[in-house]
Amino acid sequence: MALVVLGLAQLMDVLDSTIVNIALPTAQRDLGFPADYRQWVLTGYALAFGSLLLLGGRLADFFGRKRLFLIGVGGFAVASAFGGAAGDFGMLLAARIAQGVFAAMLAPAALSLLSVTFADDAKERGRAFGIFGAISGAGGALGLLLGGVLTQGLSWRWCLYVNLIIAAAAFAGGMAFLRDGDRPERVRPDIAGTVTVVLGLIGIVYGLGTAETRGWNDIRTIGPVLAGVALVAVFVLIERRTRNPLLPLRVILDRVRGTAYLALGISGIGMFAVFLFLTYYLATTLGFTPLQTGVAFLPMIGSVMAGAVFSGAVLLPRTGPRPLVPVGCVLSAVGMAMLTGIHADSGYAGAVLPALLVTGLGFGLIFGPVQNAATSGVRSHDAGVASALVTTAQQIGGSIGTAVFSSLATTATAKYVSTHAAQPATITEATLTGYHLVFWTAAAIFLGSAVLAALLFRSGPLPLPVDSDAGR
Repeated sequence: MALVVLGLAQLMDVLDSTIVNIALPTAQRDLGFPADYRQWVLTGYALAFGSLLLLGGRLADFFGRKRLFLIGVGGFAVASAFGGAAGDFGMLLAARIAQGVFAAMLAPAALSLLSVTFADDAKERGRAFGIFGAISGAGGALGLLLGGVLTQGLSWRWCLYVNLIIAAAAFAGGMAFLRDGDRPERVRPDIAGTVTVVLGLIGIVYGLGTAETRGWNDIRTIGPVLAGVALVAVFVLIERRTRNPLLPLRVILDRVRGTAYLALGISGIGMFAVFLFLTYYLATTLGFTPLQTGVAFLPMIGSVMAGAVFSGAVLLPRTGPRPLVPVGCVLSAVGMAMLTGIHADSGYAGAVLPALLVTGLGFGLIFGPVQNAATSGVRSHDAGVASALVTTAQQIGGSIGTAVFSSLATTATAKYVSTHAAQPATITEATLTGYHLVFWTAAAIFLGSAVLAALLFRSGPLPLPVDSDAGR
């Protein structure tokens, strides 16, 4: 029952990364705000979420994982209600920022609760992380489906109101079935580290979020990114010297966990190529409706879940992540390469479906094992911050992927148009040229991740968390 509750919370969190994308065009027409404001509905959430995750993870360790989980779920629901009822752009943006703040509490608390609840048995832990990883990998595609259903059948507002239903079940289940365990003594907070890393992550996420519209040469893009990277470097120096660090460096310097965070970040970059650019292709080139686009991703959802549950429950307890993650990355790369064969007259069944099945299986072999590895062998009072790093790696990877791939696609499309006659068919071919470059690049990224995972992960089963406080 604890797994069901935590899975519901994770589903709500992951759904929100894509479900709002489907609702945005309709929300823009309804509320009457300019098209260039739309990115801030996404960026506002990403800024609050990405910058506060480490703080949320540490708060879970110090003040109670269950307590912060319930605050995160309840606050996310309230923010979603305000967003659904928004009468203007300002109210919608404020609601999205609030969603990001509470998601930064919810996400690390949920994963750390999963880690300490399933701490005693490797097979049970592998099965739990397999299911949790399946939700993480497939939730984005499910968000596209649900967004299409709700936007077409009811209203864009229900893409936010739906969180109230999920949150109510997760909150009630959390009260009944989650156990917090022991907490360490309250210690003096790491103010300097917190301020530095929050500002650093804001700079990185903000700069990457504006790269598509302003370009990489604009000082408003590269300036925040460079400043953010510098602040994160300063944060590491602070953490080496402070007595009670926000992020104990022992969490990331462990070989298995460090490799897991690296694999998550790189895979996050590549994953956005599927959800973002394949959605563009289905909607604009093949003329799919939002509902049809969502349904088109259903086979991928099934493939992700099958791969994640099987690898987590059967393979991971025996082999560890070293053989699984590289194979998953190679399968994802193969799926991306298959997508380079799409054309204006391609059929879904022949060109898109096989690639989705292969890519989904690859994602399933990546996310469950890597999330398990990222919290393996960690001390119980570091479980929250270790879990926060999982989502931080995915968030930063996704931001990089969105910025870089959007830039690559735009450049390739413009170059094609400049060397061909500007006819309607030419525009379509130019757009597809951009998509093909994105998918080839994503394939290369996944192959690079496969090599790193094969070289850096240790062989053998994962260690269980240390001095578990699962509350049993």
